Amino acid sequence: IGLGRAIEYLEEIGGIEKIYKYEKELAGYLHKRMSEVDGITILGPEVGENRAAIVAFVCDDVHPSDLSTFLDMDGVAIRAGHHCCQPLHRALGYSHSARASLYFYNTKEEVDTFIDILKDTLAFLGGGVVGGDDDDFVPFI
Repeated sequence: IGLGRAIEYLEEIGGIEKIYKYEKELAGYLHKRMSEVDGITILGPEVGENRAAIVAFVCDDVHPSDLSTFLDMDGVAIRAGHHCCQPLHRALGYSHSARASLYFYNTKEEVDTFIDILKDTLAFLGGGVVGGDDDDFVPFI
């Protein structure tokens, strides 16, 4: 029953192809805006590659757990941690990363708000080290 209703809903809003096109547009916009933020490194494929509206990233001076906590206080939800890819993190020289994820219910305006709050949060936190072996890291809260 639930799966059937979910399929009906997706068809009502234009179908999976419309969602795919919009998500691809959002992916490009999110990646473009993220590339404008000083002090972060975007992980993953470049724009133009077949990628979802997800951007994993690390900050030069802020641990992802601290970043996600402070963003949450401003109403922005991101993921922070291993994301089930510890071997990849190790190969890239990071212990954790942050991840912003979008879907068809998100807007470009929300991306802009995220970027503004991200910049403010990075400016506020501006200290610490990302990378190395901090698997025992415990956030300060």
